[in-house]
Amino acid sequence: MTDKKILFVAGATGAQGGAVIDALEGGEFTLRALVRDPSSAAAQALAARGVELIQGDFDDSESLERGVKGAYGVFSVQMPPAMDDLEREARTARKLVDAARNNGVEIFVHTSVARAGDHESFVGWAERRWWPDYWLSKDAANQAVRAAGFPHWVILKPALMMDNLVAPRSYWMYPGLKSRATFETAFAPDTRLHFIAAADVGRFAAAAFADPARFDRQEIDLAAEALTMSEIAQAVSGATGKPVTAQHFSGEEAVKMGNPPGLTESQEWANVEGYKVDTEKANSHGIALERLSDWARRMRDRFDID
Repeated sequence: MTDKKILFVAGATGAQGGAVIDALEGGEFTLRALVRDPSSAAAQALAARGVELIQGDFDDSESLERGVKGAYGVFSVQMPPAMDDLEREARTARKLVDAARNNGVEIFVHTSVARAGDHESFVGWAERRWWPDYWLSKDAANQAVRAAGFPHWVILKPALMMDNLVAPRSYWMYPGLKSRATFETAFAPDTRLHFIAAADVGRFAAAAFADPARFDRQEIDLAAEALTMSEIAQAVSGATGKPVTAQHFSGEEAVKMGNPPGLTESQEWANVEGYKVDTEKANSHGIALERLSDWARRMRDRFDID
């Protein structure tokens, strides 16, 4: 038996949920995670670290109820909408919010994305550019958190994740990196991209759970710095010792080269709008955010570059 408070972590086998586990492991809380398959290698790795496993999924209200029963806090992250399920993110966020509220959760920490809620100001929004379902689902999830009436809540709004630069996400996000050591994107040469490490999302969540009043009812944009793709390539080169470059294409050219259309559209959005994170403010909360060059050196073994 333990008198430690329980924290329920959604997405514990993913980048952000996993970062929350890392930040909280061995601390003052008992950790509980939702997993689809408790026998999977990822789930068993969590269990070996002392994390209690709850079998279920984001759409299974009963498993969510079991997960949050008796919990002091919840870390919330959902899968984004899919073309065959545009309501997925908003629907599953509401289910987790409802379960947490019904079970008296005291602090709810939700991770969203920078600019969520600003969509109506985007250039071209009225013409339905930028996959509206993505932004609308993010906004709907955030609204559910705000309206739930939790004693304490925080919405973290990370920009681009550094962790997408390494395998396996890099195979989809930057398909030219492995075979050609090149970031081939529709980002413009002078577009500055706001990046944050998943580990820092975990540290912010851990700080909120440890001191619920610290960030209470705040929506916090997160990015350590803003870099061009050439500067990112230089950082990866320095970390791996391999000559990585950046090449820039039009959206049409990028798609013809095999880049996913939705991903390419998001890169074009960054050229026009971007995440616009105030990095000075993001770095002012007393949590040291990792620079991309330092992160790349720490993650050098996870880069898959021929």
